[in-house]
Amino acid sequence: MKANTHPDYHMIKVQMTDGTVFETRSTWGKEGDTMALEIDPLSHPAWTGGTRQLDQGGRVAQFNKRFGGLTLKK
Repeated sequence: MKANTHPDYHMIKVQMTDGTVFETRSTWGKEGDTMALEIDPLSHPAWTGGTRQLDQGGRVAQFNKRFGGLTLKK
């Protein structure tokens, strides 16, 4: 097995958007650095379920909704 092939894992602090801090091991930064998250699972809609797009039907339903009132006059 080759020597020095694994990355250097060390302890860092991760600061969430609400101010809470926890420690974890990472290859990011140097020992003791603090990673400040701009988006995290506590606030991002992808995890919280906010601002969901509801399915409004298929293409035909969308067409009928938009142009359903139009008629051809002979």
